Amino acid sequence: MVKSVAIIGAGITGLSSAYFIKKQNPSIDVTIYEATDRAGGKIQTYRKDGYTIELGPESYLGRKKIMTEIAEEIGLKDDLITNKTGQSYIYAKDKLYPIPGGSIMGIPTDIKPFVSTKLISVKGKIRASLDLIKKPTKMSEDISVGAFFRDRLGDEVLENLIEPLMGGIYGTNIDDLSLMSTFPEFKRREEQFGSLIKGMKHEKEQRIKQRQLYPGSPKGQFKQFRHGLSSFIEGLTSYVEDMGVKIQYKTPVDDVIVSQQHYKLVFGDDQKNYDGVIIATPHEVFMNWFKEDPALDYFKTMQSTTVATVVMAFDEQNIENTYEGTGFVIARTSNTSITACTWTSKKWPFTTPEGKVLIRAYIGKPGDTVVQDHSDSEIVDIVRNDLSKMMKFYDDPDFSIVNRLPNSMPQYHIGHINKINGIQSHIATTYPRLRITGAPFEAVGLPDCVAQAQEAVNSILEEL
Repeated sequence: MVKSVAIIGAGITGLSSAYFIKKQNPSIDVTIYEATDRAGGKIQTYRKDGYTIELGPESYLGRKKIMTEIAEEIGLKDDLITNKTGQSYIYAKDKLYPIPGGSIMGIPTDIKPFVSTKLISVKGKIRASLDLIKKPTKMSEDISVGAFFRDRLGDEVLENLIEPLMGGIYGTNIDDLSLMSTFPEFKRREEQFGSLIKGMKHEKEQRIKQRQLYPGSPKGQFKQFRHGLSSFIEGLTSYVEDMGVKIQYKTPVDDVIVSQQHYKLVFGDDQKNYDGVIIATPHEVFMNWFKEDPALDYFKTMQSTTVATVVMAFDEQNIENTYEGTGFVIARTSNTSITACTWTSKKWPFTTPEGKVLIRAYIGKPGDTVVQDHSDSEIVDIVRNDLSKMMKFYDDPDFSIVNRLPNSMPQYHIGHINKINGIQSHIATTYPRLRITGAPFEAVGLPDCVAQAQEAVNSILEEL
């Protein structure tokens, strides 16, 4: 008898789940249910008049190869693009400073660039060097990212280097952000080498060796597609549909009912039974179906940050940006509403017509309501005012786009991974042949979402 699996959510996690099911067992009947009229979730590419603009995620980390491998299999190998390498900056103390060369996520691995940077004072550099002789940081099960790096490298390096680079990725205050949920490899390296700096120096050497094995490979860290990230979603959607996957758009699921042999999905007056279910939605959605299960109560109080991406396109005569590089992040001690900016037309030249300049800013911090409190035009004005501290504008943009992402960044506070491990164990034992996966658990980057989908599929197929 043919087994059936329902996937709820047609974002990258849901689509990847369908892909992995069909790759491993083509006979399984798979249906994806999506509440909106499109696939891709947060991934959304705007294409018009020669522009290719990402309104959600901008790219993905190339060294996490699982997404690249799928892209190549679905026929997008020739569309893959690696970013132009270039200097990145940090805005601190009312000025843009180059990120010191050789650093990994702000952690120094080369002495000379770190000693010569004006971003950190002499006192701050001496404090950071104590990492070389300090014993490994004591912790029980978890610690905040802020506490760990403060102990290893001191307040100044944390605030001016580490926090701007790490805090923005997760949309969480770095002193609340769980180290073991986000950057456990730093703790492992520190334990292994007795020093974070020594551990990261080793990591850098390994990456250099890897590049030497493939001398022709691009040097950039990030990957994109010639027609934007949505082309990956479009390609993957077509690929799984060709494999027999059905996708039902504009079909929100009202409830998931557990019975002895099946799972019943409720859609208004309609109901359908499935042997297995994979849920790949935000936690605010899936908690509507599991609110009576106290083991999942963690998600009732889990906070999420609301952010927005703000894109502005200019004629090149109407903007002056003398910095060569890909963009900058902002230290939280700075008086700005934005958290980062990408000089998109410099980082990804294919996105922008000749003679035009494209920039993309990010706005929204944990605890603030700037995105909720202002109209699109007001947000654009706020962003322009902030950016005028780093570059000059001579006229209004040709156009601007504000893409609001409400509650889009789940906050992984201290202890998050232990709670998640307990919840996943509970789900596996209490709801056989059902898995819940995606960003609320432990995936933020796009390849992480794909990897989580593969893990969920591997475990559920063993039970079908």
